[in-house]
Amino acid sequence: MDLFHARGHLHSLAGVLEFMLGDQREKWLAARLEDLDYGDIDGICTAARAYPLAGGKKDELDKALGYFENNAPRMRYHWFRSRGLFTGSGVVEAGCKAVIGQRLKSSGMRWTVAGADAISALRCEQASRPEDQIWHSNRNQASAA
Repeated sequence: MDLFHARGHLHSLAGVLEFMLGDQREKWLAARLEDLDYGDIDGICTAARAYPLAGGKKDELDKALGYFENNAPRMRYHWFRSRGLFTGSGVVEAGCKAVIGQRLKSSGMRWTVAGADAISALRCEQASRPEDQIWHSNRNQASAA
């Protein structure tokens, strides 16, 4: 779960509680964004459940909190950053664009699913390791007669 999209879900959660938060919405949201930055999903859930809701609003709240509760192990952003890991999807998306999109989306390209899968696997393999680990020249050449 990238941090950018998790923040979007947190803004949606604040929207569910907006009628209860009133003019404290921005302050509440800022505190929850800080919780999110530190991976404190329990803090987010506790703060949201502090407001007594019933009926449809309670269902909305449960659904919004379900996103955080179900993905909590993937939202340890502070821990990830402390180990030099990315918390956004930009790097992955850029890699996909460069490795896959560059080959599959060129002008005039038409692919079957099987062909696209095969070339994608090769491109990922090529981008993942130095060429000398992928393609050994003594294994891809026919023997001289």
